[in-house]
Amino acid sequence: SSITLNGDTSGSVQIAAPAVAGSTTLTLPTTTSTLAFNGPAFSAYQSSAQTLSTNTWTKIQFQSKEFDTNNNFDATTNYRFTPTVAGYYQVNGVINPNTVTTRTISSIYKNGSELNRGFDQKSANTGSCVNAVVYCNGSTDYIEGYLYKDGTSDLVGGSNGYTMFHGVLVRSA
Repeated sequence: SSITLNGDTSGSVQIAAPAVAGSTTLTLPTTTSTLAFNGPAFSAYQSSAQTLSTNTWTKIQFQSKEFDTNNNFDATTNYRFTPTVAGYYQVNGVINPNTVTTRTISSIYKNGSELNRGFDQKSANTGSCVNAVVYCNGSTDYIEGYLYKDGTSDLVGGSNGYTMFHGVLVRSA
C-alpha cells in the first residue's frame, strides 16, 4: 500500500510500506527543509596507542565508540563494522601516527580486501584520510580501516579525533 502526495503545480512524493516487516521512521521536510532517516551509524576511535609494523598494511584497532546506533561496530575483537541493514554506507577514516614517519596511506577494506585507498602522505608527522561510499548486503559484508606506513611510529590514541572511523547508511538497498 502507498500514498501519493501531488504538488500544487508539479511533482509528487510517494510513500510506500517496506516489503519486509519492520518499522521505518520518516520525517518529511518541514518549513526548515529537514529530512530525517533512522539508519545504522557509528563513530569509533582508537583509545590507546597501537604498535604498527613497518612497510606493511595493518588493521587499525578502533577500541572505543562514541556511538553505535544499531550495535554493528565491534570495538573489542575484530574492530570492524558489520551492518545488518542492506544499503550504501558513507565510511570515513582518519589515521595519524604519533611520531615521525615518512609515509602513511590509509585504506578502507571490505570483507578483508582493499576497497578504497586514501591519501598517500609523504611527509613526516602527517596522517592519512580515506572515505568511500560502500554497498553492504546487510548480513555478511564488513568494513575495516587499515594503514600502511614506513618509518617507525605508533598511532595516536584518544577521543580527540586523531585516529577515528565513522559510517552511516546513506541509502537503503
